[in-house]
Amino acid sequence: MTLPQAFYTTPIAHRGFHHRDAGRPENSFAAFQAAIDRGYGIELDVQLSRDCVALVFHDYALDRLTGQTGAIRQRDADDLCQITLTGGSDTIPTLPQVLELIAGRVPLLVEIKDQDGAMGTDIGPLEDAVAEALRDYVGDVAIMSFNPNSVARMAELSPDVPRGLVTSAYRYVEWPLPKATCDRLREIPDYDRTGACFISHEVDDLPRPRVAELREAGAMICCWTVRSLSVENGAREFAHNITFEGYDAPLQG
Repeated sequence: MTLPQAFYTTPIAHRGFHHRDAGRPENSFAAFQAAIDRGYGIELDVQLSRDCVALVFHDYALDRLTGQTGAIRQRDADDLCQITLTGGSDTIPTLPQVLELIAGRVPLLVEIKDQDGAMGTDIGPLEDAVAEALRDYVGDVAIMSFNPNSVARMAELSPDVPRGLVTSAYRYVEWPLPKATCDRLREIPDYDRTGACFISHEVDDLPRPRVAELREAGAMICCWTVRSLSVENGAREFAHNITFEGYDAPLQG
């Protein structure tokens, strides 16, 4: 399985082309429409509501991005979809709503947030919800996750949807995981097991030999999160494409 060419040539706006001061909070309809208007691809995050609906939202709790508090998983979707995102007028969207907005106009990367809490195997409902939402979607789309078990599950549920791993340097101070788990995931050992065709790797860690090894073997290499043109120029020495925010990334070609 390979990614459509658009994922190689279209800069991908991290959580949409967001700018809170301009009324475009991250993972909002306004941010997604702004990305579409500029010809950028879109990366978004999905979390699970209490009633097993895929919500487009990055954090596990509401506090940073809304005026409310508490865990996403403790609220039903109908309730969550009434909550306004801080810095704009949009409310928290569901994945099906965002898919309807994008409608295949730009490439889309869907990141499935780890629901296990430790990159383990206590997963399933969110993957089921994502697979159902994507079942009839027409357009360039791929899924990815930090949790290799989520990616393996999506291989079973949506075998025709390209999938990849979100990968990192897994510095101990940045991850609430056992050191052994960080040490294992850092070396990207699950690429073949999950049937992945790409990785999205932490930009500061792109020179890692394993990244070069995967690229040499045919993997597409994307990266996160690029926040300036100078960083982009350096990243493109190692990666085919970027996920960016905070500046106007130049369109390729």
